[in-house]
Amino acid sequence: MVSYILRRLLYAIPILIGVNVITFALFFVVNTPDDMARVHLGVKRVTPEAIVKWKQERGYDKPLLFNENSSGAGKLSDTIFFEKSVKLFMFDFGHSDQGRDIGYDIRTRMWPSLAIALPVFLLGLVAYIAFALLMAFFRATYIDFWGVVLCVAMMSISGLFYIIGGQYLIGKLWNLVPISGYDGGLDAFRFLLLPVLIGVVSGIGSNARWYRTIFLEEINRDYVRTARAKGLSEMRVLFRHVLQNALIPILTGVVVVIPLLFMGSLITEAFFGIPGLGSYTIDAIQSQDFAVVRAMVFLGSVLYIIGLIMTDISYTLVDPRVRLE
Repeated sequence: MVSYILRRLLYAIPILIGVNVITFALFFVVNTPDDMARVHLGVKRVTPEAIVKWKQERGYDKPLLFNENSSGAGKLSDTIFFEKSVKLFMFDFGHSDQGRDIGYDIRTRMWPSLAIALPVFLLGLVAYIAFALLMAFFRATYIDFWGVVLCVAMMSISGLFYIIGGQYLIGKLWNLVPISGYDGGLDAFRFLLLPVLIGVVSGIGSNARWYRTIFLEEINRDYVRTARAKGLSEMRVLFRHVLQNALIPILTGVVVVIPLLFMGSLITEAFFGIPGLGSYTIDAIQSQDFAVVRAMVFLGSVLYIIGLIMTDISYTLVDPRVRLE
């Protein structure tokens, strides 16, 4: 197992290098540092002196890949690529184009993102599996039929409808919770209740229908018919056999999402004014702060690879065949 994890970690290195190189090329080849300076200073009436000063203040005045004016290792290290991209592998995110410490912002903003994403993940997982098991237990009945109709209807509605409708109905008409904003401590509960509720409800359609499909595939297998032939009740068959053997496809979609919980939700945080990593990324894109966008892309890639490794490890906990291999 240890050697397998080490191999997966080694495989992740070229993936991260490729993501880093592509991101660097998109930001510094398609858009040169001069273009970045004009965007921040204003396209009109910007002087060459102002562009030079802006680049010097942010370290964009160096060569992209190779510095002929330096000696030794400085030819490669005293470049924009090393300063802005290679240091990301040491999780040195540097400073944003506005001068803020990106690492500090990430450490600060990850907690509001987790405060939303973790309850949505846990409560949603319980609700989706329970609803799917209900439809599978009453399969081929009116409960199953109307449950599928409800899932298809809910998954056909845009997520923005749930957000806007929830803000209008619960926040404005009923005035139960604030429409948007965020506060620390125990007061955060009032601000997080609505986005968490909307996050769970908006995912019922697609997730419950997917879990239902998985459970129905397991119900038709031979070991389930054998369990019924031994006299086991349908409830025991469903929870003791079907649910346990359906964990592998469930883990595939669940475990890989866990590391991405730190990244936050772009749309939810933007609409509810939550100061998390999702709104942090949106604000960086709108202000064209390329340093923050690069850091978030790299961090998202690292977390996604961690999620894939965690998924493979979780297989060994639920499937003895994987452990034997």
